Parts: sequence; C-alpha cells; structure tokens
Amino acid sequence: MSDKPWSMAKVVTASSAGTAFEWYDFFIFGALASVIGQVFFSGLSETAGVIAALGLFAAGFAFRPLGAIVFGAMGDRIGRKATFLITVSLMGGATFAIGLLPTYASAGLIAPVLLIILRICQGMAIGGEYGGAAIYVAEHAEDHRRGAATGWIQASAAFGLIAALLVIYFTRTSIGEEAFLAWGWRVPFLVSILLLAISVWMRFKLSESPAYQKLKEEGAVTSTPLREAFAEKKSAKQVLIAFFGFMAAQGALWYCAFFYVQVFLEKNLGMPGAEVNWLILIVTIVSAPLYVFFGWLSDRLGRKPVMVGGMILGLLAFFPGFMGIADAVNPQLARAQEQMPVVIMTDLDSCSSQFNPTGTAEFTTACDIASKAVIDSGVGYSRVASEDGSTAIRIGDTAITVADGDTVEAEALDEALRRAGYPLSANMDEVDWTTLYFWMLVFTVAATALYGPMAAALVEMFPTRIRYTAMSLPYHVGTGWVGGFLPVTAFTIVAATGDIYAGLWYPVFFIGLSVICALIFWKERHGQPLH
Repeated sequence: MSDKPWSMAKVVTASSAGTAFEWYDFFIFGALASVIGQVFFSGLSETAGVIAALGLFAAGFAFRPLGAIVFGAMGDRIGRKATFLITVSLMGGATFAIGLLPTYASAGLIAPVLLIILRICQGMAIGGEYGGAAIYVAEHAEDHRRGAATGWIQASAAFGLIAALLVIYFTRTSIGEEAFLAWGWRVPFLVSILLLAISVWMRFKLSESPAYQKLKEEGAVTSTPLREAFAEKKSAKQVLIAFFGFMAAQGALWYCAFFYVQVFLEKNLGMPGAEVNWLILIVTIVSAPLYVFFGWLSDRLGRKPVMVGGMILGLLAFFPGFMGIADAVNPQLARAQEQMPVVIMTDLDSCSSQFNPTGTAEFTTACDIASKAVIDSGVGYSRVASEDGSTAIRIGDTAITVADGDTVEAEALDEALRRAGYPLSANMDEVDWTTLYFWMLVFTVAATALYGPMAAALVEMFPTRIRYTAMSLPYHVGTGWVGGFLPVTAFTIVAATGDIYAGLWYPVFFIGLSVICALIFWKERHGQPLH
C-alpha cells in the first residue's frame, strides 16, 4: 500500500478515468447521430425513420434511472468496487459491439433493433456508473476535501466529450468523409475496447471503499436497499429534496448550456455545424478545471451557496444571454425580424401545441403546417386571426398560401425570407466573437458551479448502507429525463408561440423550482463525517 497522498490520487485517477471512458462511449453516439441515422435507418420510410431515430436518442436517457435502481441496489449489497467494474464492462462491451454491428443495407431491420438494444445497455451502464464512482471517491476523501476530490468525477464528463470529439475529428479528416460513412464510423466505437481494458485494469487494482468495508465488517450491509431508500419516510424525503432541490436544475441548466445552445446556434442562427462543434469543444475544455474549482470552493463555503449561486446565475443569464448571442452571431437576422416580422394569418382555433415526443402524431391543419415550416427555417413568427379562416404566411409583401394537408415548399419560403432581408446563414465575418464567448463562459460558469460540488452534496445526504441506491435515482431522473426531454419540449414551446427564445422557459422553470426548494428544504452538510 502506498502512502496516503498517492493512495488518494490513485483512487481519484482510476475512478475519474473510468467515468471519463464511459462518458466517451455515451457521447460518441450523440456526436455521430447523423451518420448512425444514414447507416442504420436508410431503408425505413420517413415516418418510421423519425420514430426509430427518436427512440434511439431517448433509449439511452430513458433507461438511465433503471440502471441507477439496478446497479444502485447492487452497489449497496455487494460493494462499490465490484459494481462499477460491472458497469464499466457493460458500457465498454456495448460500445465495442456497436462498432461490429451489420448495417441496414446488409442485415435489414435486425441492425437498428440490435443498435437500440445496445443503446439501452449504454444507458443502464451510465445509470450505475456515476453513483459508484462518486461514492467511491467521496468515501475515501477527507471530510474537508470531499468536494475537490469528487469534482474530478464531475470533470470526467468534459474529458469524455473532448476525447469523443477528437477521435471522431481525426478519424474523419484522416480517411475522408466517404470512407468514414462507409466504414470509418466504426473506429471510434472499436477504440473503446482499449479504453475499457485500461479502465478495468485500473479499477481492479483498487480496494473496496473504507466506509463500505467498515459496514461489511459490522454486519450492517442492507439486504433491502430499495425499500430502505424509497419506502422509508426519512430517506424518501431526502431523495425528493435531492431531485427538486438541485438535480432538476442540473438536468435543465447543463443540457441547455452545452446542448440546446448548439441547436439554437445551428438551427436558429444559421451558424455552420463545424464552427459550432469547435465552439463547444473550446467551451468544454474551459469547463473541465472549473468543476474541480467549484468542488474545492464548496469545501470552504459550503455546497449550498456555490450550487444555488450557479442556479441563480443560469436563471438570470439565459434570456439576455441567448438574445446577446443572437445579436453577436447573426445581427442581420435580428434586424430582419424587427423590420419584416413573419406573420401567420390563420384560423387560430385550428392551431395545436404539436407536442410529439414519440414522433407518431400527425399535424395536418394549415396552421400547424405553416407554423412548423417557419420554425424549421429557424425564424420566429406571430399568429393573427384571418377574416375568412384561410391560412397564409406573410413576409413583407409576400404571402404563401397554405391549405389543410398541404406542404410548404422550403425553397419558396427561403426565397421569401431572403427577399425580406433574412439571411439563410450567419456571415462568419460579422460574428462578434467576444460577445459570443462571453455569454458561453457565463453559461459554463453557471453549469459548473452547480455540477462541480454535486457529487459531494449527494453523497452527504444519505447513510452509507443505502447511499448508492438513494443518490443514483434522483441524479439520473434529473439528468436523463429533465435534461433528455429538453430538446423536444423546448421545440414544442417555440412552435406553439413562434418565439425562438420561448423554449428557454423550460430550463428556467426547473431551475427556479430548484432554487426555491433548495433554499427552503436543503440542509448544508459539507465537512461532516459520512459514517
């Protein structure tokens, strides 16, 4: 056994590296979503393809809470080390297997079916991984350094995303786009077997956490972790406080700051995808040390002031920040929307909300068709009642008539927008990079201030015997469901209102709810012994 400083460094390194590898596996799937769609869903009809793509996206998020329950109970019954060895093996194995799958062209429907099954395995593995790694580090750390130590677990998500983007970028540029689509997409998945081997080796060398070992020696290991965590009043109350007090905010704030902003930049502002990817890569690199910094700061000031401060910053920054980003990236669009607003003249009673998380609903009224066409072009609109109940999209002097069951030609709409002064894409020579990076940094600080101390805060809320089970579920419901449903819900709000900023009410609602709940119900526990 090495001396204590090295021993703690080994614990942090092995746990963080393993978690980073798992996030790498999870993120390469998202980064290659468009390629995966072409490879695995090319033979499906348009409607079936949409359903399959949505199911594929949602599967990883939807099954994270189930993984939290299954592996959380396992972690409390058989130990931290054994459980996160299983989760990292499941994730690595599933990811490697994706790289070996047949394509739709060679195997038909069996290919996307197998892919969805492996995506579910990934989601379950992440559901069990995070709690194990965070608890393992926290139960080794000194009481007054717990936030800084677990901050590395939080930073592992950034390291995983950076690794995923870099491997994909270098593979793509070295073999070319045609070869990448034909076979090169498999490389980032197959590389994960090397990361898996390293991670398993590092974690296998570690011993069980001292807190769990002590529990085991005392014969106090629980045999019913699910009942103790969720059926008993005291622990169930803590689970609810964890979710409503900060996990709901984390899912909304983090996914808005790092994912929804990408959709906004590319879809609404017309920023080229490559530029967006590099912007997010730079911001992600900047974020990595901030997780550790805010974890360290919470050891001094407390978890609650640092994390609530991050929530409030996000709450105050999102609306002015997204508006500032729009002015910085595409000032022509802002001018056009002010001078030549898009108006949909229609029968207002025929308009629906278009909430469609499964991709199965059809919207055939003229109002819905016109609204979706305008939103898909990345432009906002307002609706007013037409005198005769007919529907038309008015842009300056141009009117595009739409009937029930009709379609709106994208070329005609783009031409009308162009004549009214709407740019079809952002002019990169006019981008105010200083303002853009300023607001991205504000979002990053808010997200990392909330997320950095979070592992320590969760660990401190629950007793050792049910800690793995109790903390994993609220974490993955917050990140997997609140964060995972952000894109579809934000689109629904934007489509219903015609306001490209209205989707921000989704994260603002959950962040505001968490601020109130945290201030009223959440008790500070930093620096206190875990046992």
